Amino acid sequence: MTDKQHALVNRISSSSLFIYYVDALLNRISLNTEVECEIPLPLSLNNLTECQMEGRKIGKLFVSNNEIAKGSNGTTVYEGIYDDRKVAVKRLVKAHQDVAIKEINNLKASDLHLNVVRYYGVEDDEDFVYLALERCNCSLYDLIQIYESSKKVGWSDVQVVTALENYKISKDLIDALWRPNGYPSPIMIKILRDIVSGLVHLHELGFIHRDLKPHNVLIVKDKSLCVKLSDMGISRRLVGEMLSLGDHATVSGSSGWKAPEQLLSGRQTQSMDMFSLGCVLFYCITCGKHPFGGEPHERDFKVSKNKVNLILLKQIPEATDLITKLLNPDSKLRPKASEVLHHPLFWNAETRMSFLREASDRVEMEAKSHNSSNSVLLKALEKRASKTLGGSWDKKVDADLITNLEKYRKYKYNSVKDLLRAIRNTLSHYKELPIAIQGVLGGTSPEGVDGYFAINFPKFLMKIYKDMYSHCKEENWFRRVLRRSLVYYYYYYISQVS
Repeated sequence: MTDKQHALVNRISSSSLFIYYVDALLNRISLNTEVECEIPLPLSLNNLTECQMEGRKIGKLFVSNNEIAKGSNGTTVYEGIYDDRKVAVKRLVKAHQDVAIKEINNLKASDLHLNVVRYYGVEDDEDFVYLALERCNCSLYDLIQIYESSKKVGWSDVQVVTALENYKISKDLIDALWRPNGYPSPIMIKILRDIVSGLVHLHELGFIHRDLKPHNVLIVKDKSLCVKLSDMGISRRLVGEMLSLGDHATVSGSSGWKAPEQLLSGRQTQSMDMFSLGCVLFYCITCGKHPFGGEPHERDFKVSKNKVNLILLKQIPEATDLITKLLNPDSKLRPKASEVLHHPLFWNAETRMSFLREASDRVEMEAKSHNSSNSVLLKALEKRASKTLGGSWDKKVDADLITNLEKYRKYKYNSVKDLLRAIRNTLSHYKELPIAIQGVLGGTSPEGVDGYFAINFPKFLMKIYKDMYSHCKEENWFRRVLRRSLVYYYYYYISQVS
């Protein structure tokens, strides 16, 4: 991002009219029905032979014989063409026409968003109802299963490439979903945030998805991978002042992905989607594992008993913090989708470093106006400092960088506040550092600086975030950081569809 673009993001984030700027960004995506993550190629029905597609025409819809997927209750998905547009044709048994009507109505009300699958039209015959939906490359489940199988079974590169051919996704892209150390890459984090963004949209419209799982998260490949939430057939919309569907709502969801209140026939609220989201995020971050382990029916039992295991997230504090909150057995204590969108798990390097810089300035101001013994904020920061820092922090920082930092001030190496200041000063004076030290820091700022300190102090960002959230969340600087994280995200969105 250029300096001018940075300045624009900062100006928007600081503005009291922030929400209108975000609306303007979103409208450019949501209201223009011609803008999509993948621009369909015109495909004339007269050229079906060239495309080697066999099938039959039903009204305006051509249904090929190429089956894409199978669902429950006799539902099958085929390739097709609708109004010269490549589509996925969801064929439902006419006996379940009520489900089709419900899905059509739900999609019509919600599909003007980049992260919800588009609905184009419907046709029917004597036996079936056919929905013409946005054609996606694959599901999130497909994507991760291929990656997991290739590592576990030891497939050759040729076998992996062959498995991916139908999805038109390269092996290099699959491999780029996780870093070499097993952490989710920026591409995977973008996928996770897309899921949350789609859920925010549905919840703002009053919907409860009720069946969020990797199989119902579809992937479109264009400039990057773009997520589409799908399968709205059992979704329900809360009307007026309704906050839940009541104790007698129909059973919903898929085994292994349900919230405890779904299993125990409790009140169904949007919070149940947040529990399912926690399971999906865990599944993605851990390359196909489940926080409740085992087979689907075993997971349901463990969910009902709150026997969760997040040990695989031990080295990713941001993920541990968020997913722990999402999987809270008390539905009232789970965060809302709009709150999840702000979580540090989804921050890029610029937002992370911007937050630490501004947090340091806030802490320095606190130190000047309060004695450390009577400042609640300063005492909170230094609480469990040893656990946060892993000992004296100078032992984990390059000696030449320490020497350079000490030219300007002295630091206490057992202090969280002082490490925060050291990171702030490294960022502010990065261009003045010797080339050799810049190389140690990854050769870039803020990306390299962020990576360097995140590796050496993995618990540090969440420690600072939690303390600042507890004591400063209503302050303008803190709100500005959260706004900036969204502006960066939506700016990236527009760059993908412009």
